[in-house]
Amino acid sequence: MGASVSRLPKRLLSKCRIRILMVGLDFSGKTTVLYKLKLGDTVTTVPTIGFNVETVSYKNVIVTIWDVGGQQKIRPLWRHYFQNMQGLIFVVDSNDRDRISEARNELHRILSDNELDCAKLLVFANKQDFPDAMPVSEVAHKLGLYSLRHRCWHIQSASAISGHGLYEGLEWLSKNISNKAPY
Repeated sequence: MGASVSRLPKRLLSKCRIRILMVGLDFSGKTTVLYKLKLGDTVTTVPTIGFNVETVSYKNVIVTIWDVGGQQKIRPLWRHYFQNMQGLIFVVDSNDRDRISEARNELHRILSDNELDCAKLLVFANKQDFPDAMPVSEVAHKLGLYSLRHRCWHIQSASAISGHGLYEGLEWLSKNISNKAPY
């Protein structure tokens, strides 16, 4: 009896683990998002060749985030990271009107892969602190998010530099991933 009672607080306080893939076009701010969440600070970044992986503790969840480079020649390799991902963070530069259709095409291409059928989608409309940034509703429309009828998705206004919106997005994602594995 005593042993089972002593395990009760451990079960109630145990953390859950989730695996997230973060992708987006180059210069959208993926690595800045990752390290703002991990360190709480802005770090100087260089274009990611390959990937960065970090574990972030948030409330009662341990989130492992795989940040994969977004350069055009690297994008075909994204599919090698799809297996067992419970969530997908797609980061968009809200100030980059010239490449929003390219971002839309890449997003829909990866969402068509069967490996990501059950993955919840969080879109960070990054760089909202720029004066000419597209509003979140415009980003959602131009990415074709409203056509994703059978996918659980959310778009979050964000600024990787200030941290605005990052934890709100992570909160939504962690609440919507149902098959959390205990730590």
